[in-house]
Amino acid sequence: MVFRWAARTIDAFSLTGLALATLFFCASLTPSLIPRDSITQGVLSGLSFSCGYGVGVALRALWSYMELPKADPHRLVSASRVTILACLAGAVFFLIQASSWQDSIRVLMGMEPADKIGPIQVALIALVTFVFVILIARLLARIFRIVAGRLRPYVPRRVAGVVGLAVTALLFWSVVDGVLLRFAIRAMDSSYRELDQIIDADLRPPSDPQKTGSSASLIDWQGLGKMGRSYIASAPTGKEIGSQTGESAKEPIRVYAGLNSAETVEERARLALEELVRVGGFERTALVIITPTGTGWVDPAGIDPVEYLHHGDIASIAIQYSYLPSWLSLLIEPGYGSEASRALFTQVYGYWKKLPKDRRPKLYLYGLSLGAMNSDLSSDIYDVVADPYQGAVWAGPPFPSRTWKIATAGRVAGSPAWLPRFRDGSVIRFTSQHNALDLDGAPWGPIRVVYLQYASDPIVFFDPYAAYSRPDWMKGERGPDVSPRFRWFPIVTLLQLTVDIGLGTTTPIGYGHVYAPEHYIDAWMAVTQPSGWTAEKVEALKAFFVAQRKAE
Repeated sequence: MVFRWAARTIDAFSLTGLALATLFFCASLTPSLIPRDSITQGVLSGLSFSCGYGVGVALRALWSYMELPKADPHRLVSASRVTILACLAGAVFFLIQASSWQDSIRVLMGMEPADKIGPIQVALIALVTFVFVILIARLLARIFRIVAGRLRPYVPRRVAGVVGLAVTALLFWSVVDGVLLRFAIRAMDSSYRELDQIIDADLRPPSDPQKTGSSASLIDWQGLGKMGRSYIASAPTGKEIGSQTGESAKEPIRVYAGLNSAETVEERARLALEELVRVGGFERTALVIITPTGTGWVDPAGIDPVEYLHHGDIASIAIQYSYLPSWLSLLIEPGYGSEASRALFTQVYGYWKKLPKDRRPKLYLYGLSLGAMNSDLSSDIYDVVADPYQGAVWAGPPFPSRTWKIATAGRVAGSPAWLPRFRDGSVIRFTSQHNALDLDGAPWGPIRVVYLQYASDPIVFFDPYAAYSRPDWMKGERGPDVSPRFRWFPIVTLLQLTVDIGLGTTTPIGYGHVYAPEHYIDAWMAVTQPSGWTAEKVEALKAFFVAQRKAE
C-alpha cells in the first residue's frame, strides 16, 4: 500500500520530468554570449527547468501512449530516491559554479568580476518561475479536459482530443496576443510617443539657418522629435573637427525628419530631400543615407567618425519610422522600417543620379541594428546596377538581415561564421574589434559593403535553430569576446540566446550590441576612401575617440 502511494506521488511529479528539468536547469547556469545577474539567471533557470520538465512529461506520455511496460512500484520508489539525490547534488554543484562561468565572459569584455551570483536567490527565483509556468500549464490542461469532455458524447474520442487541443491553443494565443501583448504594446507606444515629444531644456533650436530645425528650416524643431533634435544638436563643429585633424574643416550637414514632420512616409522622405537640397547637401563630397534604429536614434559612434574622416565635407540624411525600440518595432511592425528606408532612398537616389557624375557627392548607406537590416532593404541590385551608389557600412545587423544571411551562408570554406569571408571580397567584407578588411591585397569592386559585427552580439548571432542544432559560430575557432566555456545544449542554448538579446546593450562599449566609434573608423576608411589619412593619423583619431569616451 505504501509503495503504491509513493509511486502515485512520484508519478504526479513525473520522475522523468524532474530528471530532465534538473539537467536543463544545470545547463542554463553555464555561460552564453552576455553576462547575467542573479535575477536574470533565476528567471532563465526557471524557464529552462520548466522546459525540461515539459519534455520529460511529454516523453512519459508517449511511453504510456505506446503501451510500453510500466515500472515496478518497488523499483520506482528506490530509483526515485537516487534520482532526487543526484538532481539535488548536481543542481547545487552547478549553482556554485555559476559565478565563475559568468566571470569567464566578463573578463573577456574588460569588466570587473561580478558579485557572487547567490545560489539561494537564483534557486528561489527559478522555483517561483517554475511554479508560475506549472500553474499556467495546469490551467490549460484543465481547459483542454473540459472542452474534450464536452465533445466526447458527440464525436470520436481522438477527434475530441484534437479539437480540444486546438481550442485550448487558440484561447491561450488570443489571451496573450489579443489582450496582454496588445495592451503592453499600446502602453509602450504611448509612453515612447510622449517621450519623443519632450524637448530637453538644454537643447535649443540652431541659430544657423543652414541647419535643420532652425527658423529657416523646412522642418521645425518640434517636428524633429527627441531623437532628431539630439542628432542635429550633437553634430561636431568644423572647429572641433579641425582641432583634431589639424586641417581646415567644414560644418557637417545633418538632415532629419521626425514622425511628426509629415503625415506619411513618402511625405517625410520628400520633405527631408527638400531640406537636404536647401542646405546644400548635394554640394558636399560625400552623402550618407542613414536608416535609424527603431526609436529613430542615430548612433553618434557610427556617424561622427566619418564626419571627422572627411573633414566635415559630408552630409547625412535620415527619417524616423517608429517610436519603439528596435526589437519591439521588429516584432509588431517589421515592414514599416524597410518601407521608410526605401522611400528615403528612392527620393535621394532619384535626385542624386540626375546630377552630373563629376559634380555630385559619393553616395553611401549606413545603419545600425534594425537600421542596418532596413537599410539593406532600401534597394536591390536591379535598382542601382546602371548607376550604383558607392558603398555601405552596416553595424550589428540582426540575424534575419537579407544580404548578411546570404554572405554568411556562402562564406569561403574555413572562414569562421562570426567573421566570414565572402567570395573574393570585392563587394562584401566583415570586420570586428580588430580590423579584418585587408584581405591580402584583394581588390574592391565598384560597390563596397562592410559589416561591422562583434562575435558576442546576440542580435547578430541569435539562431532560432539552436534549439536542436549547434550554431556554426560555435564550431571551430571562437570569437575573441566569446567565452571558451560556452557550450551548446538542446533547447537551453536557444533560451540563453533569447535572454542575451534583451541584455545585448548592457555590455561595455566595444562588445555585445554596443559599437565603439574607433571600430567604425576602419570600416568607413575602407568604404569611403577619404584622402590624406596615414596610418599614424588614423590611429590618432581612434585614440581621440577612446579618450573622448573616457572623459564623459
